[in-house]
Amino acid sequence: MHGAKLDGYDINKGVLKGAPPHVAWDTPEYNMLQKQFDLLVERIHLNQNIANRLRNPRRVLIVSVPTRMDNGEVRVFAGYRVQHSQTLGPCKGGIRYAPDVTLGEVCSLAMLMSFKCALVGLPLGGAKGGIKIDPSRLSRRELQNVTRRFTAEILNFIGPDRDIPAPDMGTNAQVMSWIMDTYSASKGYSVPSVVTGKPIAIGGTHGRVPATGNGVVYSVISAAKHIGMTLGDSTTVAVQGFGNVGMYAAKGFAALGCKVIAVSDHRGGVHNPKGLDLDAMEAFQHEHKTIHGFPGGDEIDNSELLSMKCDVLVPAASGHQITMKNVDKIQCRILAEGANEPTNHDASRLLEDNGVFIIPDILCNAGGVIVSYFEWVQGLQNFFWSEEEVNKEMKMIMDNAFARVIEITKKDKMNMRDASMAAAARRIEEAHLARGLFPE
Repeated sequence: MHGAKLDGYDINKGVLKGAPPHVAWDTPEYNMLQKQFDLLVERIHLNQNIANRLRNPRRVLIVSVPTRMDNGEVRVFAGYRVQHSQTLGPCKGGIRYAPDVTLGEVCSLAMLMSFKCALVGLPLGGAKGGIKIDPSRLSRRELQNVTRRFTAEILNFIGPDRDIPAPDMGTNAQVMSWIMDTYSASKGYSVPSVVTGKPIAIGGTHGRVPATGNGVVYSVISAAKHIGMTLGDSTTVAVQGFGNVGMYAAKGFAALGCKVIAVSDHRGGVHNPKGLDLDAMEAFQHEHKTIHGFPGGDEIDNSELLSMKCDVLVPAASGHQITMKNVDKIQCRILAEGANEPTNHDASRLLEDNGVFIIPDILCNAGGVIVSYFEWVQGLQNFFWSEEEVNKEMKMIMDNAFARVIEITKKDKMNMRDASMAAAARRIEEAHLARGLFPE
């Protein structure tokens, strides 16, 4: 594979021949995904013209977000909105607020969203957004100001039939409410379907908050069945991250009778080999804004959690947590990627060689976008479903997607990550070929 080339681009460099030498999203995060995509293109013989189109986002928007702070100072933050593909339908993707957000990261996540939507069969393309900001250091008023100004700057690029934002790291239902209200004010009428992840009172859907965590659990149930592992009181689970994804995943495993032995957040974690009291931990987190210091177990750090011997490991915090530096310490049977891109490409290969069953992020954490799709549909129709209906339909889509990926792993002798990407890429390829290129 070393030195291999396809028409139009170099596999090792992952850039188009003749492309600008320093595109703004040429970053390690984006290039890591490109490396994976390059290898996939060659392996499944993806149409090279379509591969060239998928390699780069359709539209990249960089905006300044001037915001008046509580002390009267006006600070200017960098904001991004990236639309990767609209071939299957309107763009869909979250908005994250974090101090280390980069354009390359946002471009990479937008591309992953395109593949995630295609994999599970949604009529949506991929997008992602972000503001380089630490939301924990802002007052509620400052957070609202920055959100509304950011919305005003991207107003002409979003909409129910164009691009539908959702919550991501550092954002929540309240932030989506402010985006919806700002957009609606510009139109002169309420437009609930412009965002998903809203409160139920203004058009949100039942089941959206726990959706991604529930989807992780559904994926692990399918994986355990596939490899012949029984989920029960002897099954040990470690979860990195105790936000919406990690918390609801942990609760879902506990409901199955599994023993959640370790949980962590950005400040540290807790380990109890007898199992953690998750309700008490949630109450502690609500009071202290962290689980660090929770008295129900021994204190550990994130590196100790990742290296803990367990049956199921769920990295559900941020990306790039498992790399070649710590991959030899991973001791799990199933690695369920609740976060986006938590595992380095080379580390993923090594884990698979060592017998770890990996449920890749675009499959494992797809529950969130599936239920976001349901919310969007309900908003357009003004007809809402019960939480039972939402969970039933989401599980069916997740189960079907898992089965399709397993079929590809057997037929094409691929691992789970490559098979998931292949299923998604082929669906997008089919749509591109049907639509053609305008103008010819």
